Amino acid sequence: MSAQGGTKAIIAALLANVGIAVTKFVAYLLTSSSSMLAESVHSVADSGNQALLLLGGKRARRAATPQHPFGYGRERYVYAFIVSIVLFSLGGLFALYEAWHKWSDPHGITSWQWVPVTVLLAAIVMESFSLRTAIRESNLVRGRESWTRFIRRSKAPELPVVLLEDFGALVGLVFALFGVGMTLATGDGRWDAAGTAMIGLLLVAIAIVLAVETKSLLLGEGAEPADVAAIERAVADGPEVERIIHMKTLYLGPEELMVAAKIAVSQCESAEEVARGIDAVEARIRAAVPVARVIYLEPDIYHARAEPSAAPGQPGG
Repeated sequence: MSAQGGTKAIIAALLANVGIAVTKFVAYLLTSSSSMLAESVHSVADSGNQALLLLGGKRARRAATPQHPFGYGRERYVYAFIVSIVLFSLGGLFALYEAWHKWSDPHGITSWQWVPVTVLLAAIVMESFSLRTAIRESNLVRGRESWTRFIRRSKAPELPVVLLEDFGALVGLVFALFGVGMTLATGDGRWDAAGTAMIGLLLVAIAIVLAVETKSLLLGEGAEPADVAAIERAVADGPEVERIIHMKTLYLGPEELMVAAKIAVSQCESAEEVARGIDAVEARIRAAVPVARVIYLEPDIYHARAEPSAAPGQPGG
């Protein structure tokens, strides 16, 4: 995934959310609408999240050190995980609390009634442009994958995070418009509370999805099956290797894959021939899967082992 494309989507979302947060908060001060307050905090949280993603991307570009010999690529995962926590606590839980508070003390919107509707409609337009940017940048790297698979399988966290945040923001604005509209129509502030609760539940759900997916990246994920197959073909596509004895892959960062394999070589080869063969195999792997930047190949002699016989009374395999 292009880091440049992710950064472009993050900046577009950040600019939109800062402007939206200010207008929502002004609308809340004028109307005391809980939906507007929840949406204001939501936009502030989103703005902070996008700043965190930009910070994570910058810190991930630091050079490797003796203490961190594989570099800092995973910092992008760390900051994406922090984003999910901020979205859950500052966005979702605050909205649910505000909904409970408003339900306990409902009051209608009696002044500046046109302000929240105008602000929400304008925010929907701005969020739509931000979401369109995220979709356009994601389509450049998504290929034929479904959106669900793209979000679940992407090794770079920025675009999936921005996509989910923008989508959640757009749906949340619709919920807020519903709550405010019904409150204006009926004079019953509990509709405002209901819209706020819907926003809170939506943000909590999105935060949980982000936390689960980012946790998997933090723990360490291997290459996708298609990339594993491409690496195996690259290893076998030459006379240097008789077979792969075993192989493991691990993403050190969104754009850096480590490949470690034990390969069988001929017993007749000299050390110089083995070294040249390993160099050739590494070149083929990098050509097949460009993100495979860290490669460790261990030459060995393969000895076929007889399959264990079945235990008495057990059917043979």
